[in-house]
Amino acid sequence: MNDIGRLPLEGPQLRTLLLTDLVDSTGLVERLGDTPASELFREHDHLVLKLQQEWRGRLIDRSDGLLLLFERPIDGLGFALDYTRGLRELGQARGLELQARAGLHVGEVLTWKNSDAAVLVGAKPLEVEGLAKPMAARLMTLARPGQILLSAVAESLTHRAARELGERGQNLLWKSYGRWRFKGVPEAQEVYEVGEIGIAPLRAPSNIAKAWRDTPLWRRPAALAVEMLLIVGVGVGVWFVTKPQPAIAFAERDWVVVGDLRNLTGEKVLDDSLEQAFRISLEQSRYVNVLSDMKARDTLARMQRKPGTLLDRAVASEIALRDGVRAVILPTVSEVGGRLRISAEVIDPHTQTTVYAESVDGTGAGSALESIDAVTIALRGKLGEALASIQKDSEPLPEVTTSNMDALRSYALGQKSFASAQYEQARSFYARAVGLDPKFALAYLGLVRAHNAMSDLAGGKQYLDKAIALREHLPPRDQLYLDAWTAQINDPSAALQKWQEMSSLYPDFYPAIANVGNAFYLDNRFAEGIPFAKRAASPQSEFAPLSWDLVGRLALGQEKFAEAEAAFGNAIARGSKSAVVRRANTFAAQRRFDQAIKTWPLSLKVSGVYFDRVSLYLDQGLWAPAVSEARGLERQTPAGSVRARLAIYPSAVAVWAQGDYGSTRKEIRRIADTTLSAVANPTNAADATDDAYAAVSAGILAQRMGDTAVARSVTAELQKRKELLTNRPLRDLVEVSKANDLRLSGSADKAIALLEPLVNGSEPFQTHAALMEAYAAAGLINKAVGQARWLSSHRGRAYIEIGCAWCQQPLDVFDTTHAHLRAAELLAGAGNEDQARKELLAFDSKWSETQLPDHLRVRRKAVLETFN
Repeated sequence: MNDIGRLPLEGPQLRTLLLTDLVDSTGLVERLGDTPASELFREHDHLVLKLQQEWRGRLIDRSDGLLLLFERPIDGLGFALDYTRGLRELGQARGLELQARAGLHVGEVLTWKNSDAAVLVGAKPLEVEGLAKPMAARLMTLARPGQILLSAVAESLTHRAARELGERGQNLLWKSYGRWRFKGVPEAQEVYEVGEIGIAPLRAPSNIAKAWRDTPLWRRPAALAVEMLLIVGVGVGVWFVTKPQPAIAFAERDWVVVGDLRNLTGEKVLDDSLEQAFRISLEQSRYVNVLSDMKARDTLARMQRKPGTLLDRAVASEIALRDGVRAVILPTVSEVGGRLRISAEVIDPHTQTTVYAESVDGTGAGSALESIDAVTIALRGKLGEALASIQKDSEPLPEVTTSNMDALRSYALGQKSFASAQYEQARSFYARAVGLDPKFALAYLGLVRAHNAMSDLAGGKQYLDKAIALREHLPPRDQLYLDAWTAQINDPSAALQKWQEMSSLYPDFYPAIANVGNAFYLDNRFAEGIPFAKRAASPQSEFAPLSWDLVGRLALGQEKFAEAEAAFGNAIARGSKSAVVRRANTFAAQRRFDQAIKTWPLSLKVSGVYFDRVSLYLDQGLWAPAVSEARGLERQTPAGSVRARLAIYPSAVAVWAQGDYGSTRKEIRRIADTTLSAVANPTNAADATDDAYAAVSAGILAQRMGDTAVARSVTAELQKRKELLTNRPLRDLVEVSKANDLRLSGSADKAIALLEPLVNGSEPFQTHAALMEAYAAAGLINKAVGQARWLSSHRGRAYIEIGCAWCQQPLDVFDTTHAHLRAAELLAGAGNEDQARKELLAFDSKWSETQLPDHLRVRRKAVLETFN
């Protein structure tokens, strides 16, 4: 074209250029034939015109491809995305794969209009030139079929404006492919891809004649030849110490946050159901750890976000960074071309960029679960999990959940309610789920958990039985969880082994690890439980507050007061209310009663029934408040419950501590009658064990007053329930009761022979009280005083030992408080006046005479009289 045909040249202008090329257009004509091909291209032209108007583009040139000019970069991207999708749909309607390559760039261009005469002879109405044009052309040429490549400047401008594309803009994937050299372009250029899941290739382009990677000097052929010699020399050694890492440097047992499902179908039933299914499928892995929804919501609250805040890319990434989580996974469900697409992205939380993406299409909602399995399996492989492991630890979702979407949604809502501590609401959702699908094993397990959280194990027993019957319909991890809970409820002595097995197979499943620590705690094996409790207090654990509380209890059981205080402080800071009571115990064990009262004032109501305040009153000689508190506890507990029966015991101890033996005997008889009746007709093994503890404790209290009948009747009844005596602390306590009986019958030596083998560091607290009296009866005064000193120096153990849900605590605390008086009595009786005075001084330093009830004042006076 000569200058005569041109109108005046316009000045340089900043514009967005989009170049596209229809892949194999010539081959299409050959395959379809002239007439069908012309119909296809007519529809193609109609699509281009429609999109051109919608996105305000100006068509500059067209042949097998398009050259368009846009005022705004986001309009160019919108056109490219819709054009890519539109081609796909045109092709699918004809059974073809119709794709285009696209390059998008923003830069200065020169434009001029051709004269009407020139246009009449075939010229384009508008001409475009400038360096921006070959840059866009090189991007387009480099692109794979179906791929949209952008320059760095185009990526920056469109990424920031992507929100203008609405919901669709949030679902775009952006990837960088590094620096490239383009023929005719002097500087290396950063190349990016943008696209939609399931449509965009999301693969790095290959080198071509006009575009190639900007390879560093050390990676060029001459340098590589030298480097290869070095690599061969060390290759074998490197093989054994390294392995390829995923792009996100994900390692075995790393954590992921699962964001909220993006449901683009409009079908609300899929919202919660598919998100829960995705989580269940991913949780089967022993390689990938999934942050629980409960923990994610807890972190959200600490971020001061409103409950129900959407866990999108940004929010989920912030949660990941706060909780030390390696990756975020964002699942999406959409409808594409009449098919249901399940897709997911793996996000690097530091940059919020997509590292991997997977998608699977299926037909109808019935395909969703199988598609989710396929997506999660692919993601697990990309995160580095071995194929053999995936095959071993993956059960099909339809087998381990339910094919009923309404039932799955109810279960998902139950899980969310449970995560928010709305246990009654959770129970209702789980119940609805099993009503819709009576073979939904996970929902039955949810009912067990909900009833346990509501302190109603008896009510959950029926659902446990149903879950056991459907065990094979549970994922592998949940099968182990069910087995452990079955042991916890039906055979507590076997629970520790079950929890240990599960924590070995799933070393980051914190509920199991916490239960190992708790099982050691129940067994008085405090030092052994500490490592498990600390592991379970991990930042990723949804039960971290409870686990810190457990760390504190285990430390307190070892008289490690500073460690206990710190652990309870961590638990309180994370929202544990019960830790307030235990921290008050820690201060009281150190006789820091003002601090204990400040920590747990009367005005602070902590949900649940705690016997600890009775102990705090007895420890200070506040006898009337102790009795009043104990009576109040009985009224607080539901009539007929195991807690109601246990609540009688602190009342009996408080009355006994004042010397009212007549009233105490009546209380003891009431305890024995109600608990033994419950043992004979148990609702579950766990409650039966607590009832048995309380019955034996009642017998031991009766023995303090010289009455052996109650203890003998309790022992006789428990011998009929041998399975209860597999619980070692309970079995040892029965042995303590038998030893007391032997001593009171005049066989102190036999009592000692029965008690001494029990002492191994995990024996019940009352073992030492019994040994003290057995040694004294046998004339072994020094040994008896040694036991008295053990009692006085183990105040942490007295407060925290759990026997019958802490119902024994008041007696243990009373014993440790008055052990110095008993030691003074023993030493005075043996003529050791100096040591007796020291013990009495130690006793008097804690008590004034006015604090003592009459029977203790009489005992103290008797010691003083021996000095005269």
